[in-house]
Amino acid sequence: MAEEQKRPKPADYFSDWKQREALAEDMIPLIGKLHREHNVNTYIYGQQLYSRSVIDIMKAHRFVRQIEQNELSEFDTYPVVKALAGLNLGRAHIDVGRIAVNFTKDGAGMSVEDYVKREVADAVGTDVKPIPEPRDVILYGFGRIGRLMARLLIEKTGGGDVLRLRAIVVRKGKGDNDLEKRASLLRRDSVHGPFRGTIRVDEETQSFIANGNEIKIIYADKPEEVDYTQYGIHNAIVVENTGKLTDEAGLSKHLQAKGVSQVLLTAPGKGDIKNIVFGINHDTISPEDKIVSAASCTTNAVVPALKAMQDKYGVKSGHLETVHAYTNDQNLIDNYHKADRRGRSAPLNMVITETGAAKAVAKALPELAGKLTGNAIRVPIPNVSMAILNLELEKETTVEELNEYMRYMALHSPLRKQIDYTNSTEVVSSDFVGSRHACIFDAKATITRGNHVVMYLWYDNEFGYSCQVHRVLEKLAGVNYRIYPKV
Repeated sequence: MAEEQKRPKPADYFSDWKQREALAEDMIPLIGKLHREHNVNTYIYGQQLYSRSVIDIMKAHRFVRQIEQNELSEFDTYPVVKALAGLNLGRAHIDVGRIAVNFTKDGAGMSVEDYVKREVADAVGTDVKPIPEPRDVILYGFGRIGRLMARLLIEKTGGGDVLRLRAIVVRKGKGDNDLEKRASLLRRDSVHGPFRGTIRVDEETQSFIANGNEIKIIYADKPEEVDYTQYGIHNAIVVENTGKLTDEAGLSKHLQAKGVSQVLLTAPGKGDIKNIVFGINHDTISPEDKIVSAASCTTNAVVPALKAMQDKYGVKSGHLETVHAYTNDQNLIDNYHKADRRGRSAPLNMVITETGAAKAVAKALPELAGKLTGNAIRVPIPNVSMAILNLELEKETTVEELNEYMRYMALHSPLRKQIDYTNSTEVVSSDFVGSRHACIFDAKATITRGNHVVMYLWYDNEFGYSCQVHRVLEKLAGVNYRIYPKV
């Protein structure tokens, strides 16, 4: 935002806060109505507004300051939200923060209502759906990624005419209260906090009812033996979360089950399976694809940044070091593990291990094949990891130039859902729990020397990755939302 557009300091900060707090409070029913009745999702610079508290909404406004060098105010966005709520909108994703900022730049002589109506004109009065018919989704496996995918699918149910979580498939536990225990794991999470909503267990129908969504819990040992049609499930996409099946032969077993038409793997796919990093190569998904992989969390974290660097500077070679949170695959205390070093206690040690992310990059960015090496260190934290990219570029750059370029990519490029940006000197890993981006570029850590650069990328290896998986899932299902502003 230009210098002359900066909002003046208030004479009374407390009075200003209370006014802005009231506006944020007034936004909530309007945001809810847009989501529920019109399947319109609203954002402020990529941060979702639906199902957020007053303080969450106010913090989203404050976040814009480090991005645009100016504070976005509720005085700016409330009229935009109110104008949107007064329109008969079709399904869309609308960034009210960007529209508010654009109005200050380009809306001279126009009312907010007229400007907003012009910006979303082709969504007014339309009943075109993002997808012709709702698609049923099945989660096969209910571990860390499975439960976060459940949260996302429930959160994004909207009017129920896009993706619907219909079933979760697990192996029967040893206890008598298996259903209640699994519901409890969805209800409470030590890392990501409580579930936003209510969950009720229906023992008679073997279901969870989560925010009104009835989700069947199906017990099975073999994917090909399940008949989903007996539960009213048809043409479903199975999200394979167990990590047990990663090749075409194994994943094809899901397609043998009645009611299943496609499979999405939440791990790197082996062989010729398409490994998709949303934002990079998601356009290679075709309606004919039956099996697709969403690659790994680390691959999703580094590929968008590498794409940005390749496009502007060219990448000659590089090394990827990922400092990764421990995972459920490791041992709580020292015990046998088939992999080297992973048998040692995860909460007590840093553990050097391998990562396939450096090689996997080539599946999404073929032009970088053979240019990267990689290694990993597992560290004693439960979530949020860091990728360190040590790159030799074809062109020279400076810290200031590189940081400004990545700020632009995080704000205004097609990769803005994948790359986030921070310029704080105080952030640490726990600050990024719940990030919906594939990675967060840490501008304060950037190092350059001629054509040699070191970049630091934070990533929520659980939730940020799950958001990328959900984007691939929508693409696989053929979901196509109108997005505003268009540029």
